[in-house]
Amino acid sequence: MIASHFLRRSFLTLFLSLAATAVLAQDKPAGQDYQPEVGQSGKDVVWVPTPQALVDKMLDLGRVTAADYVIDLGSGDGRTVITAAKRGARALGIEYNPDMVALSQRNAVKEGVTGKATFMKADLFESDFSQATVITMFLLPDINLKLRPKILGLKPGTRIVSNSFTMGEWQHDRSVQATESEGCQSYCTAYLWIVPAMVDGPWKLPEGELTLKQSFQMITGTLRAGGKETAIKGRLSGDQISFTCGDFPKPGFLLLHVRAPSLLQAVVLLCVCPAVPRSFLPKPHIPLHPTALRRFFRGLLSPAAFSQSAPA
Repeated sequence: MIASHFLRRSFLTLFLSLAATAVLAQDKPAGQDYQPEVGQSGKDVVWVPTPQALVDKMLDLGRVTAADYVIDLGSGDGRTVITAAKRGARALGIEYNPDMVALSQRNAVKEGVTGKATFMKADLFESDFSQATVITMFLLPDINLKLRPKILGLKPGTRIVSNSFTMGEWQHDRSVQATESEGCQSYCTAYLWIVPAMVDGPWKLPEGELTLKQSFQMITGTLRAGGKETAIKGRLSGDQISFTCGDFPKPGFLLLHVRAPSLLQAVVLLCVCPAVPRSFLPKPHIPLHPTALRRFFRGLLSPAAFSQSAPA
């Protein structure tokens, strides 16, 4: 009798315990205990978190400020987006795994950056990231190559920063590494690309004709003006170009940085115009304002006055 009573009490206690557990589980938000595992499968890549030391260097490499809009492709647990938001930037994480999106949102709440950091469940290849000024990513090389045409169609000057993996024959503009002493054990290199303006093809003005061949940010071509043909080579950074022409000035002796729409005028100024004194040429990096260029060609400014009018 005593044993039977004890068993009934034991079963009752067990039942109440299980019932309470079920109620608590119902009250607890779904996925609250979700913790990702390194190497877990995703739609396009497995998840491996970027070391925080490299996250910081990636944002430094991309020169992220409060004026930027950062989009992280495959944002994982949200650490890159949250770090960018802490710098004052608006930041969006695009992630296909809904559990990771929810985890990122909780992390943003913990860090107090929900006003700057947002996350969305979406497919990278179906997402619009045309408004970004900086794009960060930690994807595989084949995914980078699939995204490359879309990236090259972004606004010139958009900065692309990738953890460890490159863009095929599109060579990076700069790179940086995080060290073991900084807490990075693997995947410790970041690469930067700056989306170049599209300048391939012929450029015609009364002063001459410039034909350019473009391979990503690198350009070569010829200038036909004044009855002669001059070889051109240079490099684009967004909508700015650095170039040399012919044998004078010597390669590397002078690099002019100009806006792409004023490209031909600047090339003519450097390569053809005989009025430019040598005192004007040795300045290594002279930004040329389009209005000043036009006035110069019309003879409204002397070379010395033109040199002074160039913005610092």
